[in-house]
Amino acid sequence: MILPRAHFLHPEIQEIQEKIFGTTIRSNAITNKIFDIATDLHNELDQIIGDLDLDALVVENALTIPMNVPLGVAIVSTLQETAIGCLAHHHDFYWERDRFLVNAVPDLLLYAFPPALGFIQHVVINSVQAEEFSRRTGQSCWIIPNVMDFASPPPPPDDYARTLRSEIGMSDDELLVLQPTRVVARKGIEHAIELIYRMKRPAKLVISHHSGDEGDAYEARIRDYARLFDVNVLFIADRISEQRGHDAEGRPLYTLADVYSQADLVSYPSEYEGFGNAFLEAIYYKRPIFCNRYTIFRMDIEPCGFDVVCFEGFLTEEVVQNVLDLVDNPERVTQMVEHNYQVGNEYFSYEVLERELRTIVERPQNIYRVLRHRNDAS
Repeated sequence: MILPRAHFLHPEIQEIQEKIFGTTIRSNAITNKIFDIATDLHNELDQIIGDLDLDALVVENALTIPMNVPLGVAIVSTLQETAIGCLAHHHDFYWERDRFLVNAVPDLLLYAFPPALGFIQHVVINSVQAEEFSRRTGQSCWIIPNVMDFASPPPPPDDYARTLRSEIGMSDDELLVLQPTRVVARKGIEHAIELIYRMKRPAKLVISHHSGDEGDAYEARIRDYARLFDVNVLFIADRISEQRGHDAEGRPLYTLADVYSQADLVSYPSEYEGFGNAFLEAIYYKRPIFCNRYTIFRMDIEPCGFDVVCFEGFLTEEVVQNVLDLVDNPERVTQMVEHNYQVGNEYFSYEVLERELRTIVERPQNIYRVLRHRNDAS
């Protein structure tokens, strides 16, 4: 069963979102609409749980960031009325995003984003979130970081991947500096542009993702900023796909793995991140990294011992020289990426995730809740 209104881009959900954020008062009509849709979703979830004979739900960010308020309300009411187990995986809380701070639904945010229910196993992705989650809800939570399948190394680039440079208009003697993120303000892409300008080398900044759900204003700024510095920025999101193939114009499509394989340097100058998925991807694909020391990096990633070129909020001549010394020394690059891969395997592998999940699932209260749900359903 597909639940169209469970998607945050459904027109009815979009209409609600526009009327409850950026204001502090909501109309009776919007309140009724929220609960009408939540009731429908609740009934549909009940049916799915019964039809599939589910023992537990893993809720990915739907009880975290209020992109779909009726869905969050529906999930919580469903959990309250059944004994089904639940693991809520939290990535982005509303208090971490300015656009959600002024709102007309503080009661619903308190109810569902996240819900302060002891029987839900709450999982966050960094230590700062864990402290703030517990302070706001009075509940404990688990910290499980992002992970990659380090037990299965990526294959070397093939001939298809090597066509990427020519397809996007790059020559072999140019440095491909990859920005593997969405184009949003907190990614600090200006720093990557400044780096390329100050390196004084033939290079292009390649951005692999779209702007996403935060509008196009920042992308316009990045285009203007690049023109000011005379830095060539390539936006290639329309050439990236989950699988290789061709677009409607017959142009080759590439996977993210293909793009990483051709990068000379990965740029990760973020000012804020919930964790750092693109950082781990660069480690997994064995690419050297230029990185800002954002808060979560300093607290949860840097202590693991990764070898990267870091800067502290702004570029210095020393940082630029460190990058140049790196890209000019293939042996240093090889040493760096192999070391980083081993660190990633130790701290951020699927095996680490499996151990953490097993600990959660095997807690006596969780086993009891699953057994109780089975008895209620029989």
